[in-house]
Amino acid sequence: MKIFAAPLQGYTEAPFRHLHAALAGGIDTYFSPFLRIEHGEVRRKDLRDITDALNGNHHLIPQIIFRDTDEFDRLTDAVLQSGFREIDLNMGCPFPPQTGKGRGAGFIARIAEAEKIAARIIGLQGEVSFSVKMRLGKEKDDEWRQLMSLLNSMPLSHVTLHPRTAREQYSGALHLDMAREFISAIRHPVVFNGEINSVDDAEKICHMFPDLHGLMLGRGLLANPLLTQEIRRGTPTADSREILDTCLRIHDSLLAHYRETLCGDAQILSKIKPYWDYSENLIGHKSAKAIHKANSLKNYICEINGL
Repeated sequence: MKIFAAPLQGYTEAPFRHLHAALAGGIDTYFSPFLRIEHGEVRRKDLRDITDALNGNHHLIPQIIFRDTDEFDRLTDAVLQSGFREIDLNMGCPFPPQTGKGRGAGFIARIAEAEKIAARIIGLQGEVSFSVKMRLGKEKDDEWRQLMSLLNSMPLSHVTLHPRTAREQYSGALHLDMAREFISAIRHPVVFNGEINSVDDAEKICHMFPDLHGLMLGRGLLANPLLTQEIRRGTPTADSREILDTCLRIHDSLLAHYRETLCGDAQILSKIKPYWDYSENLIGHKSAKAIHKANSLKNYICEINGL
């Protein structure tokens, strides 16, 4: 069973990936937050992320988000020129600024454009390996059906499924019955993504879908960087202090990196505070609130020292 780290904008850039691989590990492949076209150009920040020297200690696959063949071609060329031969296609982003423009999960219903992308992928076979990360649909959980024949025609290494719609974002129950139909219909290996926050969650999904190629961890990995190790050995970490200590080791190195590369408290705090966004169950509501409200680096560090 492969274990992949999901791409999360603002959380899983190169410094985090590097430190998680060094201090926690257990991930087979990390995926970069999506590269996109902004103001007519491939966003330079995204290119810096995938070419950062910090990527040297882990297997990285860049992800791209696109609305048409022009964006697809330009992003693919940029990734190939950066030295990669694997690309993940984002057809799962649920956020309206992207879906409203036909990107992410909004691309699922764009069959005519998807046919052009499929032709591009087939034409690049042998030069680059593609995978897809997607949702069941933008508004309805059966929208994937209209895309299935095209997906099956593409030479894909795997398809990652988050069994919700874009409209649901990250709330509500997973559509597990529809996920079963999807897995039965797809010809490619399937990676499951969504609400895997514990060993029990992972075992439930693996029991329900025994032929999965792998699991992709997102918010659960941010909350517990040792989750990969727990899943691999089949038992949770007995001591929550061990999880917190690992979180703090990653955090302290991440903070040191930001202090070296960023200027001023505001920039540093804007980058480091999100590290704790999914850790309230670990550090407690009071500490989570105090960290969020810290208005200076001195106050922030004081709160961290109290954990």
